[in-house]
Amino acid sequence: MFKRLKEDIEVVFEQDPAARSYLEVILTYSGLHAIWCHRIAHGLYKRKFYFLARLLSQISRFFTGIEIHPGAKIGRRFFIDHGMGVVIGETCEIGDNVTIYQGVTLGGTGKEKGKRHPTIKDNVLISTGAKVLGSITIGENSKIGGGSVVLKDVPPNSTVVGIPGRVVVQDGKRVNRDLDHANLPDPVLDKFRELEAKIDQLTYEVELLRSERRYKHGS
Repeated sequence: MFKRLKEDIEVVFEQDPAARSYLEVILTYSGLHAIWCHRIAHGLYKRKFYFLARLLSQISRFFTGIEIHPGAKIGRRFFIDHGMGVVIGETCEIGDNVTIYQGVTLGGTGKEKGKRHPTIKDNVLISTGAKVLGSITIGENSKIGGGSVVLKDVPPNSTVVGIPGRVVVQDGKRVNRDLDHANLPDPVLDKFRELEAKIDQLTYEVELLRSERRYKHGS
């Protein structure tokens, strides 16, 4: 147990250049606190003390701003940087040497049953605000760009960006060269434009009907 605790602290020093001392890391790093609380809550969950496990996870959420369901399986050397707003679902499985940043959601789409949250393989990095949703797999050594929404499996050694997430680099080679990051899809704007076109069409038809009425009354 103490070896695992020391390992959790050491990964903070490796990942965060702002870490200065063991005391500072132990007392002030909310990501570390959330992971330690989860380890206890997960142990209770496996022993079917579901209420106590959920209670501990909610207490941890209140103090750290990080919500990890006690059923989630998390490997070694897991690092949460800053962490506020992180959500990790019940059936999520996370491998070793995984790093995630604030605002990341590893959640479900609301449609699945059973295994409904992502599987994150070893050495994956998930950047700020990314959403990985559904029973999908993120392959080893992959990177998810900030703000991306990933809904499909990601092969190993890939870089994903965009909404919805698309693989732009795989095995060190660039793919999808036509992806313009300055003009990513905006479904809300597209819907507004569609409604605006319909309003213009209806306005034209109303004016046409009025013209016909004026013509008939004038004749």
